[in-house]
Amino acid sequence: MKDEGAIMTGRVAGKVAFITGAARGQGRSHALRLAQEGADIIAVDVAESLPGMERYYPGASEEDLAETIRQVEALDRRIVARKADVRDFEQLKAALDEGVAELGHVDIVSANAGVFTFGVESQEVTDEEWDLTNDINAKGVWHTAKAAIPHLIAQGTGGSMILTSSTAGIKGTPNVAAYTASKHAVVGIMRTLALELAPHRVRVNTVHPTGVATNMILNEATFRLFMPDAEHPTKEDAAPIFESTNALPTPWVEPVDISNAVLFLASDEARYVTGTELKVDAGYTVK
Repeated sequence: MKDEGAIMTGRVAGKVAFITGAARGQGRSHALRLAQEGADIIAVDVAESLPGMERYYPGASEEDLAETIRQVEALDRRIVARKADVRDFEQLKAALDEGVAELGHVDIVSANAGVFTFGVESQEVTDEEWDLTNDINAKGVWHTAKAAIPHLIAQGTGGSMILTSSTAGIKGTPNVAAYTASKHAVVGIMRTLALELAPHRVRVNTVHPTGVATNMILNEATFRLFMPDAEHPTKEDAAPIFESTNALPTPWVEPVDISNAVLFLASDEARYVTGTELKVDAGYTVK
């Protein structure tokens, strides 16, 4: 049995959060942090390695998504999880609609799903890599918003939409053209939606992490981006170089640091915060 009294003390008690890319990393962390504060979860993830991403890092798996389900349920919260690709609008919409049908509503949207591609100068980026990156990181965010907006408007109770951008959505990043373009696009989507949805009391903001300690960053291919002459760079090798890019003395932040920002923006504590770029970047963008 759920302790209803304890649930009512949560900062997002009684709300339902729709989270993309929820199988692991930041997405799982967001699901758990919001669940800790009383939210039920609609989780989606492609839950497979995508063609074209093999040389970077392996994708999440169905087992990863099952582990997110297990951890949310261990917090005594409800979760509806579906395998869905954010590039496929109908597939994504069906997953959200099923979640809303079961949980009753949706109040928080975390458009978190994304991929990181990198390593060559702009003129060397292939069309296939550009399309893969932007279809997931930008179009996928748009699809997520497009699927959720009708629910948020019809409910008439307002809501919060948090789009995951990056420090690369604020400043240029050499050898990361497709990713940088996609994350700048997320900011444009946010600014437009913030204006369009304000009359419905739906707030829209972006979060901008520096490097986060997830599979996306903690892998040999990413380390080699910063250490191109190293044959097999390790986490320990890369840490000082990553730390040198931040103003605060840390090589990367933890997923929960981003989740705490998502929780703030999702909660009523941020009831008048919209159209904002919230940086959780250890000073990366000011250095």
